[in-house]
Amino acid sequence: MYRNKIIIITLVLSPLVFFTNFRTSKTPTMPANIKQLLTKNTCMTCHNLTQRVVGPPFTAIAKKNYTAKQIMNLVENPNPSHWPGYPPMAALKNVPKKELEQIANWIVSLNK
Repeated sequence: MYRNKIIIITLVLSPLVFFTNFRTSKTPTMPANIKQLLTKNTCMTCHNLTQRVVGPPFTAIAKKNYTAKQIMNLVENPNPSHWPGYPPMAALKNVPKKELEQIANWIVSLNK
């Protein structure tokens, strides 16, 4: 009798858990203005939204919980020890600060 109750409860709750997780899972997006900045500043040469290219995907960078300032600093002064298994990134000190800030804020937003 007890086992039957557990089975019934499991059968009733399983779809609820599945659909709740399905509805709340957020698919990352790349707004057109951000894509334009990433392309202009050559970020897309080595990075992709969700897949590894040469460097880590933007979603993986977001999961490191860096602040926007930390990301900006790492773009200008890369630290290979933060990303073992990836080739060292070239310093990109030529990216305009305002554009770099927009990119960094977008990356941070991917983890929310």
